Amino acid sequence: MTSTTSSRSALFALLATILIWAYSWIVMKQVLQHAGPFDFSAIRYSLGALVLFGALAVSRQSLRPPPLLPTIAIGLCQTTAFQGLGQLALKSGGAGRVALLAYTMPFWSVLLAWVILDDRLTRRHWLGLGLAAIGLTCIIEPWHGLGSPESTVLAVCAGLAWAMGTVLSKRVFIRHKPTPLNLTAWQMLFGALALIVVALCVPQRPIEWTWDFIAGLAYSVIMASSIAWGLWLIVLQRLPTAIASVASLGVPIVSVLLAWAILHEQPSHMEIVGIVFILLGLVAVSGISLRNLRAARG
Repeated sequence: MTSTTSSRSALFALLATILIWAYSWIVMKQVLQHAGPFDFSAIRYSLGALVLFGALAVSRQSLRPPPLLPTIAIGLCQTTAFQGLGQLALKSGGAGRVALLAYTMPFWSVLLAWVILDDRLTRRHWLGLGLAAIGLTCIIEPWHGLGSPESTVLAVCAGLAWAMGTVLSKRVFIRHKPTPLNLTAWQMLFGALALIVVALCVPQRPIEWTWDFIAGLAYSVIMASSIAWGLWLIVLQRLPTAIASVASLGVPIVSVLLAWAILHEQPSHMEIVGIVFILLGLVAVSGISLRNLRAARG
C-alpha cells in the first residue's frame, strides 16, 4: 500500500469514526424510550467487553489482566461513572448538549494530570482552561437561573470521570506497559460488572425489547464500541497525532448538528457561543495550530 493510499484510508477511517461516535449520542438518547439508563449501559458494556476479549483472542494478545487495583479504578471511572452518568444526563438533557459537556474531558485531564502525574501547566493550558470556563458559562447561562441543572451537572461529572480514567490509564501505561486492547478490555469488564450492580440496585423502567431498542443496542455495541474503536487505532497508527487530535473535536460538533437535525434540539445563540469558546479551548489545550497541521501533513 502506497503512503498516499494509506493516508486516504486513514482519513476515511477518521471521518467514519467521528460520524459513528457522534451518532451514538443520538442512539443513547433514543434508547431511553425503551430502557433505563443503567440497564442499557450494563448490557452494552458487558457485550462490548466480550467483543474486546474476542479481539484479544483473535489477535493472540495476552489475556492476562493488568494490575488489578489500577485497572478496576480505571473501569469504575471510564466505564461505570462516565457511561452511567452520561446516560443518566440524557434522561433530562439534549443529546448534543450532553455530548458537548462530556467532551470537556481534556480540560479536566489537564488539571488532574497536574495533580496526579505532576505534569506542568503551561500558559497554553491556562488559556484553554479559561476559554473553556467562558464556554461552559455561556452554555449554562446562570444569569437566567439554573432551572433544572441536573443534566448539566451529570454531563460535566461524566466528562470529569472520563478524564480521571484517562489520567489513571496513562499512569498504568507508563508503569506497566499493557497493550491498549488488553487494558481497554479488562477495564471495560470491571466497569460493566459495576454497572450491573448499579442496575440491579436502582429502580428503573422495565426493558422493552422492541426492534428499536435491539437496533440501538446493536449499534452501540458493534459500531460505537467495536468498529469505531478499531478504526480509531488505524487513525492513530497512520495519521500524525496532531491531525487526529484536532479532528476528534468534530465528534461533539457533529453530535450537536445531528441532534438538531434528528431530535430537533436547536441550540440557542448563547449555546453556539459557548460551543465556539469550548472548541477554541480544546485547540489551545491540545497545542494544535495551523503550522502544526501543515507540518504534520508534510
